[in-house]
Amino acid sequence: MCGRYQFTAEQCEEIRRIAQAIQQKYGKGAWTPGDVQPANVAPVILSEGGKLGLRLMKWGYQTPGTLVINARAETAAAKPMFRESVRSRRCLIPSTGFYEWDANKRKYLFTLPGQGVLYMAGLYDRRDNEDCYCVLTTAPNESMQPIHDRMPLILTGEQRRRWLADTNAAAEILTVVPPELVRISAERQISLW
Repeated sequence: MCGRYQFTAEQCEEIRRIAQAIQQKYGKGAWTPGDVQPANVAPVILSEGGKLGLRLMKWGYQTPGTLVINARAETAAAKPMFRESVRSRRCLIPSTGFYEWDANKRKYLFTLPGQGVLYMAGLYDRRDNEDCYCVLTTAPNESMQPIHDRMPLILTGEQRRRWLADTNAAAEILTVVPPELVRISAERQISLW
């Protein structure tokens, strides 16, 4: 499960360019990089007429009484809420990492080793006159298993282009095992001195 992620422009040139493009498109102050939580607005990358486009969207599909922030990669194509999005409204969610908590409520930040940016597979829709997105999750790989039983579907290299542009490839990508990640404790250090 992914319930919070990080978009820190200072850490990565690629993320900094995305933040600048969002500012140019929407105006200064329309969005501020930092931690992203459900119901926040954040940048997503999608295919618009065969070209990459950037949009600010709300994280979560609003349903009566619930905000759905994640979709299971294994079942999304069969679920009425996500079926059409899997077919024609796929996106990438850029981040510098995501957070997860273990059974003891300890917080960890997960990043890609040697990479400043981590792209999560997502779906988007328009609900209640608002563009919104969900993060696709999958079974955990070895780096995530000690902490949680789900993780975001992380796409690297050519997978990203194929996810956005190729519906047939998207079905295959829904089954990939995400790359191994670096886990860093995100607990606040308390100093007594």
